[in-house]
Amino acid sequence: MSIARQDLLRLLARQSFKLGQFTLSSGGTSDYYIDCRTTTLDARGAQLTGKVFLEEIQARDWKPHAIGGLTMGADPIVVAVSVASGNINGFLVRKAEKQHGTGQRIEGFRQKGARVVIVDDVCTTGASTIQAIEAAREFGFQVVGAMCLVEREEAKGRPAVEQAAAPAPFVTIFTATQVRAEHILQNEETSPSILAAGALCEICGQAAVTNQPRVRCEAHRA
Repeated sequence: MSIARQDLLRLLARQSFKLGQFTLSSGGTSDYYIDCRTTTLDARGAQLTGKVFLEEIQARDWKPHAIGGLTMGADPIVVAVSVASGNINGFLVRKAEKQHGTGQRIEGFRQKGARVVIVDDVCTTGASTIQAIEAAREFGFQVVGAMCLVEREEAKGRPAVEQAAAPAPFVTIFTATQVRAEHILQNEETSPSILAAGALCEICGQAAVTNQPRVRCEAHRA
Protein backbone atom coordinates (compact mmCIF):
# COMPACT_ATOMS: atom_id res chain seq x y z
CA MET A 1 0.00 0.00 0.00
CA SER A 2 1.44 3.37 -1.02
CA ILE A 3 1.94 6.13 1.55
CA ALA A 4 -0.82 8.20 -0.07
CA ARG A 5 -3.19 5.24 0.14
CA GLN A 6 -2.32 4.67 3.82
CA ASP A 7 -2.88 8.34 4.60
CA LEU A 8 -6.22 8.36 2.78
CA LEU A 9 -7.36 5.28 4.72
CA ARG A 10 -6.44 6.95 8.01
CA LEU A 11 -8.30 10.11 7.06
CA LEU A 12 -11.41 8.18 6.04
CA ALA A 13 -11.33 6.23 9.30
CA ARG A 14 -10.97 9.40 11.34
CA GLN A 15 -13.33 11.77 9.53
CA SER A 16 -15.83 9.67 7.58
CA PHE A 17 -16.51 6.52 9.61
CA LYS A 18 -19.08 6.56 12.42
CA LEU A 19 -20.46 3.77 14.60
CA GLY A 20 -24.11 3.78 15.68
CA GLN A 21 -27.50 2.92 14.19
CA PHE A 22 -28.15 4.34 10.74
CA THR A 23 -30.70 4.04 7.94
CA LEU A 24 -29.08 3.71 4.52
CA SER A 25 -30.23 5.06 1.16
CA SER A 26 -31.00 1.44 0.24
CA GLY A 27 -33.60 1.39 3.04
CA GLY A 28 -31.60 -1.04 5.16
CA THR A 29 -30.04 -0.35 8.53
CA SER A 30 -26.43 -0.58 9.64
CA ASP A 31 -24.31 -0.23 12.78
CA TYR A 32 -21.94 2.08 10.91
CA TYR A 33 -22.04 4.91 8.39
CA ILE A 34 -19.39 6.19 5.99
CA ASP A 35 -19.75 9.78 4.74
CA CYS A 36 -16.89 9.99 2.27
CA ARG A 37 -17.60 13.63 1.45
CA THR A 38 -16.13 14.75 4.76
CA THR A 39 -12.87 13.35 3.38
CA THR A 40 -13.12 14.02 -0.36
CA LEU A 41 -14.10 17.65 0.30
CA ASP A 42 -11.34 18.12 2.87
CA ALA A 43 -8.32 19.99 1.46
CA ARG A 44 -5.81 17.23 2.26
CA GLY A 45 -8.40 14.55 1.60
CA ALA A 46 -9.00 15.88 -1.91
CA GLN A 47 -5.26 15.79 -2.64
CA LEU A 48 -4.98 12.20 -1.44
CA THR A 49 -8.15 11.11 -3.26
CA GLY A 50 -6.88 12.50 -6.55
CA LYS A 51 -3.48 10.89 -6.14
CA VAL A 52 -4.76 7.45 -5.07
CA PHE A 53 -7.37 7.19 -7.84
CA LEU A 54 -4.83 8.38 -10.39
CA GLU A 55 -2.27 5.82 -9.20
CA GLU A 56 -4.84 3.05 -9.66
CA ILE A 57 -5.88 4.28 -13.10
CA GLN A 58 -2.27 4.47 -14.26
CA ALA A 59 -1.41 1.06 -12.80
CA ARG A 60 -4.25 -0.47 -14.84
CA ASP A 61 -3.18 1.38 -18.00
CA TRP A 62 -6.74 2.49 -18.78
CA LYS A 63 -5.60 5.76 -20.44
CA PRO A 64 -8.98 7.51 -20.07
CA HIS A 65 -9.84 10.79 -21.74
CA ALA A 66 -12.20 11.62 -18.88
CA ILE A 67 -13.51 10.57 -15.50
CA GLY A 68 -17.03 11.04 -14.21
CA GLY A 69 -19.90 9.79 -12.11
CA LEU A 70 -23.36 10.42 -10.72
CA THR A 71 -23.75 13.70 -8.86
CA MET A 72 -23.08 14.33 -6.04
CA GLY A 73 -21.03 11.58 -4.45
CA ALA A 74 -18.73 11.45 -7.47
CA ASP A 75 -18.31 15.23 -7.85
CA PRO A 76 -15.31 15.84 -5.54
CA ILE A 77 -13.58 12.67 -6.76
CA VAL A 78 -13.95 13.74 -10.39
CA VAL A 79 -12.45 17.16 -9.71
CA ALA A 80 -9.64 15.76 -7.54
CA VAL A 81 -8.53 13.22 -10.15
CA SER A 82 -8.79 15.70 -13.00
CA VAL A 83 -6.65 18.25 -11.16
CA ALA A 84 -4.12 15.63 -10.02
CA SER A 85 -3.71 14.27 -13.55
CA GLY A 86 -3.53 17.50 -15.48
CA ASN A 87 -4.85 15.72 -18.57
CA ILE A 88 -7.91 13.68 -17.59
CA ASN A 89 -11.08 15.70 -18.12
CA GLY A 90 -14.14 15.53 -15.91
CA PHE A 91 -17.86 15.08 -16.43
CA LEU A 92 -20.85 14.76 -14.12
CA VAL A 93 -23.98 12.70 -14.63
CA ARG A 94 -27.27 14.23 -13.55
CA LYS A 95 -29.82 11.96 -11.90
CA ALA A 96 -32.27 13.09 -14.58
CA GLU A 97 -32.09 15.25 -17.68
CA LYS A 98 -32.48 18.99 -17.17
CA GLN A 99 -35.94 20.33 -17.90
CA HIS A 100 -34.55 23.59 -19.27
CA GLY A 101 -31.68 24.88 -21.38
CA THR A 102 -29.95 22.16 -23.40
CA GLY A 103 -31.70 19.42 -21.41
CA GLN A 104 -28.54 17.33 -21.27
CA ARG A 105 -27.77 14.75 -18.59
CA ILE A 106 -23.98 14.71 -19.04
CA GLU A 107 -22.27 17.92 -17.91
CA GLY A 108 -18.67 18.86 -18.65
CA PHE A 109 -16.60 16.71 -21.01
CA ARG A 110 -18.76 15.51 -23.92
CA GLN A 111 -16.82 13.70 -26.63
CA LYS A 112 -18.57 10.67 -28.05
CA GLY A 113 -16.40 7.57 -28.31
CA ALA A 114 -14.00 8.79 -25.60
CA ARG A 115 -12.53 6.35 -23.09
CA VAL A 116 -13.93 7.11 -19.62
CA VAL A 117 -13.75 5.82 -16.05
CA ILE A 118 -16.86 5.92 -13.84
CA VAL A 119 -16.30 6.74 -10.16
CA ASP A 120 -18.38 6.83 -6.98
CA ASP A 121 -17.67 7.41 -3.31
CA VAL A 122 -19.54 4.54 -1.60
CA CYS A 123 -20.94 1.37 -3.17
CA THR A 124 -23.75 -0.36 -1.26
CA THR A 125 -26.31 -1.59 -3.79
CA GLY A 126 -24.28 -0.03 -6.59
CA ALA A 127 -27.34 1.79 -7.95
CA SER A 128 -25.67 5.18 -8.44
CA THR A 129 -22.61 3.65 -10.09
CA ILE A 130 -24.82 1.62 -12.42
CA GLN A 131 -26.87 4.71 -13.33
CA ALA A 132 -23.68 6.54 -14.27
CA ILE A 133 -22.39 3.61 -16.34
CA GLU A 134 -25.67 3.35 -18.24
CA ALA A 135 -25.89 7.10 -18.85
CA ALA A 136 -22.27 7.25 -20.03
CA ARG A 137 -22.80 4.43 -22.53
CA GLU A 138 -26.12 5.87 -23.69
CA PHE A 139 -24.34 9.15 -24.44
CA GLY A 140 -21.68 7.34 -26.46
CA PHE A 141 -18.72 7.06 -24.08
CA GLN A 142 -16.55 3.93 -23.97
CA VAL A 143 -16.45 2.84 -20.32
CA VAL A 144 -13.03 1.29 -19.63
CA GLY A 145 -13.32 1.00 -15.86
CA ALA A 146 -15.48 1.70 -12.81
CA MET A 147 -14.16 2.61 -9.37
CA CYS A 148 -15.48 3.40 -5.91
CA LEU A 149 -13.69 4.80 -2.89
CA VAL A 150 -15.32 2.48 -0.32
CA GLU A 151 -17.23 -0.76 -0.97
CA ARG A 152 -19.67 -1.72 1.79
CA GLU A 153 -19.51 -5.43 0.84
CA GLU A 154 -23.24 -5.95 1.21
CA ALA A 155 -26.59 -5.75 -0.62
CA LYS A 156 -25.01 -7.54 -3.61
CA GLY A 157 -23.50 -4.26 -4.74
CA ARG A 158 -20.31 -5.70 -6.24
CA PRO A 159 -21.89 -8.33 -8.51
CA ALA A 160 -24.50 -5.80 -9.66
CA VAL A 161 -21.86 -3.23 -10.63
CA GLU A 162 -19.60 -5.87 -12.18
CA GLN A 163 -22.46 -7.04 -14.37
CA ALA A 164 -23.33 -3.49 -15.42
CA ALA A 165 -19.72 -2.50 -16.08
CA ALA A 166 -18.69 -5.64 -18.00
CA PRO A 167 -16.50 -6.05 -19.92
CA ALA A 168 -14.88 -3.14 -18.05
CA PRO A 169 -13.55 -4.05 -14.57
CA PHE A 170 -14.90 -2.71 -11.28
CA VAL A 171 -12.23 -1.66 -8.76
CA THR A 172 -12.57 -0.60 -5.12
CA ILE A 173 -9.95 1.48 -3.34
CA PHE A 174 -10.99 0.32 0.16
CA THR A 175 -13.56 -2.00 1.68
CA ALA A 176 -15.69 -0.97 4.64
CA THR A 177 -13.93 -3.69 6.63
CA GLN A 178 -10.58 -1.96 6.09
CA VAL A 179 -11.94 1.45 7.09
CA ARG A 180 -13.66 0.00 10.16
CA ALA A 181 -10.47 -1.78 11.27
CA GLU A 182 -8.47 1.43 10.90
CA HIS A 183 -11.13 3.37 12.83
CA ILE A 184 -10.98 0.88 15.71
CA LEU A 185 -7.18 0.96 15.66
CA GLN A 186 -7.16 4.74 15.90
CA ASN A 187 -9.53 4.64 18.86
CA GLU A 188 -7.32 2.06 20.57
CA GLU A 189 -4.34 4.34 20.06
CA THR A 190 -6.04 7.10 22.03
CA SER A 191 -6.03 4.64 24.94
CA PRO A 192 -2.63 2.90 24.79
CA SER A 193 -2.75 -0.87 24.87
CA ILE A 194 -0.16 -3.63 24.96
CA LEU A 195 1.44 -4.46 21.61
CA ALA A 196 -0.10 -7.72 20.37
CA ALA A 197 2.22 -10.71 20.22
CA GLY A 198 3.46 -11.29 16.68
CA ALA A 199 2.40 -7.84 15.49
CA LEU A 200 4.02 -6.80 12.21
CA CYS A 201 5.07 -3.37 10.98
CA GLU A 202 2.31 -1.90 8.77
CA ILE A 203 4.96 -0.53 6.39
CA CYS A 204 7.44 -3.36 5.81
CA GLY A 205 5.91 -6.41 7.51
CA GLN A 206 8.84 -6.94 9.89
CA ALA A 207 8.36 -7.63 13.61
CA ALA A 208 6.80 -4.61 15.31
CA VAL A 209 8.34 -3.08 18.43
CA THR A 210 5.72 -0.40 19.12
CA ASN A 211 2.09 0.45 18.49
CA GLN A 212 2.41 4.09 19.53
CA PRO A 213 1.43 6.00 17.53
CA ARG A 214 1.39 3.31 14.83
CA VAL A 215 2.32 -0.38 14.61
CA ARG A 216 5.95 -0.10 13.47
CA CYS A 217 9.25 -1.99 13.49
CA GLU A 218 12.48 -0.47 14.84
CA ALA A 219 13.44 0.95 11.44
CA HIS A 220 10.08 2.71 10.96
CA ARG A 221 9.18 3.72 14.49
CA ALA A 222 10.09 7.38 14.00
